[in-house]
Amino acid sequence: QAQLAESGGGLVQPGGSLKLSCVVSGIFFRFEDMGWYRLAPGNQRALVASITRSGSTNYSDSVKGRFTISRDNAKNTMYLQMDSLKPEDTAVYYCNYINRQRAWGEGTLVTVSP
Repeated sequence: QAQLAESGGGLVQPGGSLKLSCVVSGIFFRFEDMGWYRLAPGNQRALVASITRSGSTNYSDSVKGRFTISRDNAKNTMYLQMDSLKPEDTAVYYCNYINRQRAWGEGTLVTVSP
């Protein structure tokens, strides 16, 4: 069974938008801080956005002002709204817990290209 299931990736032109979803299994999702990570060729997996159980958010400098993280605790789902996408945003995007990470899901591929 998948504990973390990402979806919503795809091919988009520079300047375009995508919205990613992450469905989290478990009964205590609303008590956990969560984050979106990405893995691009030649780079390490990096945290790009996080959201606490209370809803406060934080972003890496590379995506600040362009990405918005949110969560729906009633649906055990987290989202990443990605606007003004750039080619350097191309990566596989993953969701996971911040404090006690579980096994990584398959991720969802975002490709930004003309």
